[in-house]
Amino acid sequence: MTSPSWQRTLWILFFAQLMTAVGFSSIFPFLPLYVKSLGSSTGMSVELLSGLVFSGQAFTMMIASPVWGVLADRYGRKLMVERALFGGALLLLLMAFVRTAEELVIVRAVQGLITGSVAAASALIAAQAPRRRMGYAMGVLQVGLGAGIAIGPLIGGAIADVYGYSTSFYVPAVLLFVAGLLVLVGVQEQFIRPTNEASGYRSLLGQWRTLLLTRGILMTLSMRFMTSLGRMTLVPLVPFFVEELMSNAEALNTFTGLVIGITSATTTLSSIFLGRLGDRIGHRLVLIVSMLSAAGLYAVQSLITAGWQLLLFQALVGIAVGGIIPMISALLAHFIQNSEVGAVYGLDNSINAAGRAVAPMVGALVANRYGVRSTFIATGLIFLVAWFLAIWRLPETERESPMEQNV
Repeated sequence: MTSPSWQRTLWILFFAQLMTAVGFSSIFPFLPLYVKSLGSSTGMSVELLSGLVFSGQAFTMMIASPVWGVLADRYGRKLMVERALFGGALLLLLMAFVRTAEELVIVRAVQGLITGSVAAASALIAAQAPRRRMGYAMGVLQVGLGAGIAIGPLIGGAIADVYGYSTSFYVPAVLLFVAGLLVLVGVQEQFIRPTNEASGYRSLLGQWRTLLLTRGILMTLSMRFMTSLGRMTLVPLVPFFVEELMSNAEALNTFTGLVIGITSATTTLSSIFLGRLGDRIGHRLVLIVSMLSAAGLYAVQSLITAGWQLLLFQALVGIAVGGIIPMISALLAHFIQNSEVGAVYGLDNSINAAGRAVAPMVGALVANRYGVRSTFIATGLIFLVAWFLAIWRLPETERESPMEQNV
């Protein structure tokens, strides 16, 4: 059953998502360099610690997200959004005061346990929006996410260049706190707690098992894993690749932020258009075309020789990604009931985090053995495999009933 106020909820979550994305993404350009400046208290290499800063957070989020998802179905999705935002604000503030790279790894790992605002927001809007508008709704959320990631790295990189790394954590902490207040005051959730609620750890496993056996869910989650794996393989290596391409080292953080941000900017521009297109011609079709486009665009970046070329192809990749991320979210909503949205988007976030946990290590291994440029080819191959599996195994979504189409 859809909520008559779902548009209000959608736009409040859009602005909250925007501020959250700005906050979290603002630390991406300089995080590996922040690790280097902090130094190690155990003698671990900078490269390994840089990978752990990304992978540790993703690994703990992989573990925690399914549990938070089931709790959302039992106690309310709005509560889970608030938990992620207020908890994230506190942990970002703590990152400014760490003394060693190992301490930063620990705080990032705790962040993975507590946060997960994207999944929580997706579950909240999936429970309220009509299925025929799901591509549009998920596209709007992706616009907020993409716009924030486009702006955030530029802000974070500039602040880091001017004021230093520690100061750069204050702004994102405030943004997440404000986003939490916005959801707390502005979103109304008509949540009815299930009366047939099972209890205990075993019931959680049973619910996850039922979801994974549901038609279309396992393959859609596989698409999410490969998308996350492909996109995040490059992120820890981008600062070093930009350093190789650039002659002006003084603007390194700012240009790295621009490279990361431009992908999100074009993702933002394309996601709402492709979301609407998916509502009309099918989310599966848009996903397949976008997967193939991403495969080719990533692979060709192994040949670039200048910074402007990297910016151009990252912009084109963003257009393709705008047809991937919201389509996967929309497909998940088609395959499940409203009472399962928290659980399925919790699993979705866990799978996404699993890809992000594995990706930095995969990227580091490929780069160490074959060079940084080879990681672009590896990423292209990942998306090519995902494209093939989508054609071969991803089912078509069922058409809505006449009653749903009139909502």
